[in-house]
Amino acid sequence: VQLQASGGGLVQAGGSLRLSCKASRTILSVFLGDDMAWYRQAPGKQRELVASSTSSGSTNFADSVKGRFTISRDNNKKTVFLQMNDLQPSDTAVYYCYLKREQTTYWGQGTEVTVSS
Repeated sequence: VQLQASGGGLVQAGGSLRLSCKASRTILSVFLGDDMAWYRQAPGKQRELVASSTSSGSTNFADSVKGRFTISRDNNKKTVFLQMNDLQPSDTAVYYCYLKREQTTYWGQGTEVTVSS
């Protein structure tokens, strides 16, 4: 499986961005059983979970982004999205796409999000 993340960029505080992560080298029937997530890593900090979407449809969000971020997936396109609204400078980080298939995990290359005040 390969994960290609995109959509990062520079935005002012209060703005929005939509990140996309497309899975390739996999087939739909298998992707449907995968759990997907977005993590982020700010400079000098540990990588943290931002949002997750399980194959059963459950979602989970970090407290810091609840009410501002949503995660969704288009299974037919094997793509997961992270809609980020009301962005704050504290959201500045490299955002990584993550896929878990049974006991195996995969990471995308990361897309950088910078929020200016």
